[in-house]
Amino acid sequence: MTTNLTTGVLICGAGAAGLTLAIELARRGVPFRLIEKMNEPFNGSRGKGIQPRTQEIFEDLGIIDRVVAAGGIYPPQREYREDGSYAESAVVEDVQPTPAEPYHLPLLVPQFLTEGVMRERLAELGVQVEYGCELVGFDQDEDGVTARIAAGAGAETVHARYLVGADGGRSFVRSTLGIGFPGKTLGVRAIVADVILTGIERNAWHRFNEGSMERQLSLCPLAGTELFQIQAPIPLEGDVDMSAAGLTAMVAERTGRNDVQIKSVSWASAYNMNARLADRYRDGRVFLVGDAAHIHPPTGGQGLNTSVQDAYNLGWKLAAVTTGAPDALLDSYEEERRPVAAAMLGLATKLLDALKRGENRRGREVHQLDIGYPESSLALEAPERSDGLLAGDRAPDAPVRGAAGQPIRLFELFAGPHWTLLGYGVAPASVSPRPGLRVHVFGQSGDVIDEGGHFVDAYAPSPGDWVLVRPDGYIGAIVASGETAALKKYLNEVGVNSRA
Repeated sequence: MTTNLTTGVLICGAGAAGLTLAIELARRGVPFRLIEKMNEPFNGSRGKGIQPRTQEIFEDLGIIDRVVAAGGIYPPQREYREDGSYAESAVVEDVQPTPAEPYHLPLLVPQFLTEGVMRERLAELGVQVEYGCELVGFDQDEDGVTARIAAGAGAETVHARYLVGADGGRSFVRSTLGIGFPGKTLGVRAIVADVILTGIERNAWHRFNEGSMERQLSLCPLAGTELFQIQAPIPLEGDVDMSAAGLTAMVAERTGRNDVQIKSVSWASAYNMNARLADRYRDGRVFLVGDAAHIHPPTGGQGLNTSVQDAYNLGWKLAAVTTGAPDALLDSYEEERRPVAAAMLGLATKLLDALKRGENRRGREVHQLDIGYPESSLALEAPERSDGLLAGDRAPDAPVRGAAGQPIRLFELFAGPHWTLLGYGVAPASVSPRPGLRVHVFGQSGDVIDEGGHFVDAYAPSPGDWVLVRPDGYIGAIVASGETAALKKYLNEVGVNSRA
C-alpha cells in the first residue's frame, strides 16, 4: 500500500535530538511527523549525564522536575588500589548555585529514562513517535522534500517542507546527501552494558585499574534503576562475551574479586571511539542534528547534551520560517552549532587522553554554561559593547519581583516559545507589543522590580537599554534607547513582525 501525505517537518530518528525538536515544534503548533526505524524505544543508558545548560533547557521544555525525579546526582568515584584499598573523590567540582546559574551540578540519568520523560511531554502535546517506520529514500526541490518510508503497514510517500536527520552516527540522511563526515578513529574500543549485579555497593562509582587501557573497568550505579553500567576498554579486534557469565568473568579478571556476580544484562554494546564532524549541517531543505552531525568519545558527558542543544537551536528557527520568517534564518543553525560541536570534539578527546592517564575529574568546561554565539549573524549590539554581557551570550537567570509583589525568576519569564524583551529604565511605550514578543520593564512604572540587584549584577545594563532574549535563551540583541529602530528591524528579520 502506498499513501501520499503532507506535513511541515519530517523528523527521522526519535532519540534525544529528535524528541527535543519534536517538543519544540509541537508547542509551537508546527505540523510534523517523528519516525523511528526501531520497533520500540532505545533501552540503554549510553548518554547518562545531563549538564547544567541542558537542565535549563529542560526547565523551558517543562520536564526538569520529572528528569530530576527519574535520576539523581553523580555518586563519588571510588578508585581502588592494587591492595584493595581505595580513595574517594568527586567526579565533578562541588560548586553552589548562584542567582544567574541555578543549576550547578550534572545529573546522572540513564538515557532511556530521559527519553521516556521526553516522550511523556510529547504525548501531552498530542504527538506520538511512529515506531517501525524507516526512511528509505528522499528527494528535494525548491518547494520541499519527498520522502519514502517503509513501515509495517506498507510503503508511503511523505511530502514535507523540511527533513531533519536525527538518525545517529550512521545517519542514512547524511549518507544519502553525500555529506562528508571527516575525523579520526581514536584507537580505543570499549564496551558499555547495563546489568543487574550483586556484591558491590550502590553508593559509589567503582573504578579499577585507572590508567591501564588493558585492565581498566568501572561499575556505575544508575540512579532511578536497579542497574549498574559497566564500562571497560577492550582489544581493538576480536569478539567479546557480553553475556552475564562473560561479564562476570571480565569483572573478576580485572578486579581480582569473585564476589561481584552479574545476574542479567538488559543492554550491551561494543564500539570504537571516533571523533567526526559533518562537513555541513544543511543541504537545501534537509538538516542534520545530534550524532548525525557529530560523534565523539563519551568522556565528559557531552554527547546527548550537545544533541539536545542542536535541536533546541533549530526548532524555533524552523517554526519561525514555517510561519513567515525568511528562509535565510535557517542558515544560522549551522553557523552557530557547528563551531560548538568542533570545540566539544576537542574537549571530549582531551578528556579521553586524561582518562587514559587515570584522571577522571571534570570542571566547569563540561557544564556548557559558557557556550554562546557572539560571532553569530543573529547577534546585534547598538552601540557595540566591549565587556560584560554581550549579544550571543547565554541569558542569565535572576530572581526578581513582579510589580504585584510576587517573586519570579527571569527563566520563568523566558519560558515558552516567545521572544522576551527586557527594558531597563526605558519608556515602556517606545517598543510596541507584537505577536511572539513579551516585553518586561525594570524601573519606574515597570512591571518587574530588581529588588535584590541580581538583574543588574548579571546584565550590567545602562539606563535606556533594551535586552532581547531569543526563544532558546541566548541574547539576540542589546540596544540603547536611541537605537530602537535597529531593534525593530532585527525583530522583523527574525519573523517577529508587528502585524498580527
